[in-house]
Amino acid sequence: MICCLNPDCLNPLNDKLSKNCSSCGTPLIPLLRNRFRVIRVLSQEGGFGKTYLAQDTDKLNELCVLKQLAPRIEGNWALKKAVELFEKEAQLLQELGENPKIPKLLAYFEQDGCLYLVQQFIDGQNLLEELETRQEADIWLRCYSEKEIREFLLNLLPVLHFVHERGVIHRDIKPQNIIRRSSPQELMGDLVLIDFGSSKELKPKLKLKVGTSIGSHGYSAIEQIRDGLAYPASDLFSVGATSFHLMSGISPFQLWTEHGYAWMSDWEKYLSYPISDELTHIIDKLLKKDVEERYKSAVEVIADLKQPQKYPAALPPVTDIEEQFLPPTEIFTVDRHRKLKRLLFAGAAAILFLAGEIWYWKTRENQIRNDTNTQPSIQPAVKRDSILSQPNFNQKQIALIKTFNLVYDTVSSLAVSPDSKTILTNSIYGVKLWSLVTKQEISVFGAHNAKVNVVAINQEGTKFVSGSEDKTVKIWNLATGQEIRTLKGHTSGIHALAISPDGKVLASGGDDNSVKLWNLSSGQEIANFNSHNQRISSLAFDSAGKTIYSGSFDGTIIIWDTDTRSLVRTLRKKPSKIYSIDFIRKSGSISNNSVIGSYNNHISMWNPDTGDKILTFRGHSQPITSIAVNPQKNLLASGSNDETIKLWNLNTGELLTTIKGHSGKVESLAFNHHGNILISSARDRTIKIWQISVF
Repeated sequence: MICCLNPDCLNPLNDKLSKNCSSCGTPLIPLLRNRFRVIRVLSQEGGFGKTYLAQDTDKLNELCVLKQLAPRIEGNWALKKAVELFEKEAQLLQELGENPKIPKLLAYFEQDGCLYLVQQFIDGQNLLEELETRQEADIWLRCYSEKEIREFLLNLLPVLHFVHERGVIHRDIKPQNIIRRSSPQELMGDLVLIDFGSSKELKPKLKLKVGTSIGSHGYSAIEQIRDGLAYPASDLFSVGATSFHLMSGISPFQLWTEHGYAWMSDWEKYLSYPISDELTHIIDKLLKKDVEERYKSAVEVIADLKQPQKYPAALPPVTDIEEQFLPPTEIFTVDRHRKLKRLLFAGAAAILFLAGEIWYWKTRENQIRNDTNTQPSIQPAVKRDSILSQPNFNQKQIALIKTFNLVYDTVSSLAVSPDSKTILTNSIYGVKLWSLVTKQEISVFGAHNAKVNVVAINQEGTKFVSGSEDKTVKIWNLATGQEIRTLKGHTSGIHALAISPDGKVLASGGDDNSVKLWNLSSGQEIANFNSHNQRISSLAFDSAGKTIYSGSFDGTIIIWDTDTRSLVRTLRKKPSKIYSIDFIRKSGSISNNSVIGSYNNHISMWNPDTGDKILTFRGHSQPITSIAVNPQKNLLASGSNDETIKLWNLNTGELLTTIKGHSGKVESLAFNHHGNILISSARDRTIKIWQISVF
């Protein structure tokens, strides 16, 4: 399809062979500046033009956002102002784009009487869309909890500090202008600040000069709306108003107009869930009418947020009916009774809400009791009388021996060499090789044209493979670091790789929903499976290499026969995403030749021959993103969005211990060959190495 660039066109999409728009007759432009192919309209910019989704043909058709300025406004001053703001936005993106949480400027040019600004495409929902999705879904947390708001603030405020330090005020912070990344995996969840079209330079004379009133009513501070003045504290007011919107589900503009075009002092009563006194104080200070009474900088807000406090946590959503928690039996404290009453009076359906709160607070009480140690810490297992023998853990038997601090990378894939001497990780720049002996980075392999999502090593330790957003898989010589060949065939980014035990077959999968099998020696494609309807998240071979298991975001795990190239069985048919799977290769246990997979807050083990579920592992409070099997020690490790790693008895499903040390979502886990080393990576941009001594 070709998109018409006439801003007044009502039906801009045309057949790719058309020369003129079938709707308005405007000549069609296949490539703007001989580079950018416009796909479709994203939004209408009032009388100024449109915003389009486009492809950058100079970068393998990488998606980008193209903003058009085609003003249809009267008056030289208004036109001059529109052009000035447009050019200023381009300049700011060029200056600020070094920050990964601000879109990069790709191009700025004039063509056919219109100005065009091209910027990096951010894959994900803005926070207003995210909030609306939650409110439409049948879940407990229809609005943000205190924990989520704190995470939101600690994610966004460093970006705002970066902007303010460079003498820029955004002036239009609101949920629509904050996008949560959904890809690539290593940046998933990061908040990106967009739309700098209203931004203003911070100058010493700013206080003496009345400027143009720009911003969004309800989110913008009074000095900005009334006088056109903007300070760093003005942006912080907008952050406070945005926090209110996310916690209440109510637009600040709605209440702002109802209260005489002023912010209301009793904002807390509109919240969906109670918040702590500490957070109430922070939001209050962000929303002060007088600019002198607000926080002066984002750093001040961050400092208050990091002060120790206790606060109500999120009510965990129940999305998998077959696996609800058993009712807890502990007794409420007097303080929790008081908080429960607050929740009951806030709810409309008292009896139903009471049942949910009893379940939540008692579960929370267990969590608080287990989280009393400082990081890194190990909590002993509550259950000690398993019917089968199991390892005994104590704090001295698990030790953090090394932390790699990363600058930009968030590692989402780990692979350990069979000799336990090196680690491979994915990277923004390619693939990184680390030494487990010296605990140092060895080298970087950067032949891909986009971010690498996943890595894997063969059992001989001679080759490794990498899958990237550039839609290719590369095969490498592990000893020399030389690229052997590139495999092409996927139509979207690669997120899952697995090598058969005999080292002959490579499996790959990703965003095109297909699983491909390759001859690892020749690079020839030997099979293509297409039964999933969402991203392939994980792949695993059985012991013989005759069966491949694929886990997908469509909620299924499918068993494929590699010889007949046919579907054998679907193990799970639930709507919740499968994040990670593995095949347990172990003899002499009930878990022998079993398939294990993580989804939501749970892990399940299946018999692949019958499809029957064997065990379910419960204990995490948020989705589990990674699992790793340690057959030598009869252990299963799981990493979660709750920032913890848990170790389980592989035979009984018993939770043995919880490892705390990361300050972000745990992305990937891997054991070494001997099972005495566990490597973890997380969204806090660290890789941690743990020594595990079990007896």
